[in-house]
Amino acid sequence: MPRPISKLAEGWWDYTTLDPQILSDAAQLSPKDLAQLSRPGFTVKFYDTVQEFYSAQALEYIDAWQQSTPDNPAGICGPVGPTEQLPIVALIVNALGLNLKKHEAHFWGMDEWLENGQPVDRTHPLSFARCDNELCFDRIRPELALPEANKHFPSGDLVAYSATYDSIRCVVMQGGQGEIKHWAFNDPLPRTGKFQDAPPSPEEYRQLGTRIVKLHPVTILQNARTSGGGNVSLVPTHACTVGPKETWKAEKVSIWHPGHHDNPFGMRLSSLMISKRIVDSSCPMSLLADHPNVQFNFLRSGVGNVSTEMH
Repeated sequence: MPRPISKLAEGWWDYTTLDPQILSDAAQLSPKDLAQLSRPGFTVKFYDTVQEFYSAQALEYIDAWQQSTPDNPAGICGPVGPTEQLPIVALIVNALGLNLKKHEAHFWGMDEWLENGQPVDRTHPLSFARCDNELCFDRIRPELALPEANKHFPSGDLVAYSATYDSIRCVVMQGGQGEIKHWAFNDPLPRTGKFQDAPPSPEEYRQLGTRIVKLHPVTILQNARTSGGGNVSLVPTHACTVGPKETWKAEKVSIWHPGHHDNPFGMRLSSLMISKRIVDSSCPMSLLADHPNVQFNFLRSGVGNVSTEMH
């Protein structure tokens, strides 16, 4: 039986092309059901307050950096979205006197926008590197600061960026979940050519490394909403992104759901698919079902309900 046509963008794959029964099952999950989806290799955690939620996310940076030594350098790959954890990271580093240079600590950015075939520089208002520096790294005391050479952004030599995951331990790769069910910019692919009738197999999608991608229309619209006040013209249509290839080199994948990036249905869908090992590249987040150590972190007040309410 042919796969459904997307309700979001006819020329693309996305979660609306999944088996309707999967979508129905996800919509019926209560917050209590979500908490019971943990299994070996997949942990579901809830936080009761905003303060606990973002502090816990920040502490993953600290834990990764404390493990790093000159003989065994280590670090964290962090998202922009959420961003609320970033100033907290700087506060903790300063309070502890954690010397990131002495620890030979590292940081990877997940992605960066592309305009006119080139990654945007840090003067662009939406630059992720700019955000990481302004909200976190520039706030760390100079004597404790992370060396510039230890910040890795996918905005230059993408092959060299990818290779750093082989020479440095990525203790944890964090992420948020976009409305199109991506981490970083690992969006579903266009419905063209080889993938006209079926999306890439999980095995094909997992081979994708750091690369330039064309963004799903939903991703463009979401970033306009969350970062640009709805100004779609400000948002580029292409980006550089870390891929599944590098993600599988991270010892842990930690996804943070505050409730304002994806919606109640979307958070339930990816959780269900990962828990039940339902893997389909039209819902890229579901591929994490095959990673050995994944944690979903929810702000309890952000989980919401999948119910009909007219507004």
